[in-house]
Amino acid sequence: MRTLHVDDEALGDKPDLSATADDGPSHARIASWLLGRIGAGKVRPDDKLPPEEELAAALGVSRMTLRQALGSLEARGYIERRRGRSGGNFVREPRIEVDLSGLPGFTELMRRANVRAGARIVRAGIVSASAEVASALELGRRHDVIEVIRVRSARRVPLALEETYLPAHLFPGFLDHSLTGSLYGLMREHYGLAPHHAKEWLEPEISTAEHARLLEIEPGSALMLVTRKASTATGVPVEYAHDRYRPDRTRISLQTGIGASSVPELNIEPV
Repeated sequence: MRTLHVDDEALGDKPDLSATADDGPSHARIASWLLGRIGAGKVRPDDKLPPEEELAAALGVSRMTLRQALGSLEARGYIERRRGRSGGNFVREPRIEVDLSGLPGFTELMRRANVRAGARIVRAGIVSASAEVASALELGRRHDVIEVIRVRSARRVPLALEETYLPAHLFPGFLDHSLTGSLYGLMREHYGLAPHHAKEWLEPEISTAEHARLLEIEPGSALMLVTRKASTATGVPVEYAHDRYRPDRTRISLQTGIGASSVPELNIEPV
């Protein structure tokens, strides 16, 4: 961890806040300046920014204006404010946007976020469908399913634990393919059975010891569970999945609208 000073080279030249109002308010220009230093790698995760009083004085703005800038960066996940004697404003690794709109797979999600997706296979094989999986995939109780459990990562950090089930009779030889890339790509290119639409449920969950070990977090940490039932364009169920995301590293989003057939439907169900 570095503690930065107002004249530190990492902060570079201070923004010119004397420009006309057309350049935006001062707090927005300060936020843009800091974001630029972070994006350029000059200011790094875990760096501690100068004290607010000193930084505001160096910029020639009020502390309230500076706090507006820092607050906007905190809301976007770039800064963490800590209290106490050793507190202050610390730069953090920004959370990766996980945009679930349009039924993307994890590989596509990371492409949208401009980061490279990684995968580590925990388990892959043919198993008997549980009652839950058989019901979701509309199978008989004795049908076999393909089970693929993977830890998905980006920037070499585990982000999600994927637990995927596919009807075995629809995907013969599926396990002979590489499973470290896009499963949706395999389903589409080799079987012509890619998911076309899905219903998804989002709910918070407390991690088990096993989930925590795989995701490299503390047991009992919060996770965001996304349960998905996906079907082909003709309505054939082809996937049932539980995806568990680390909320400290990801932020889930959806694009919604009124009267648009291509946007997801949000269903809020009683528990």
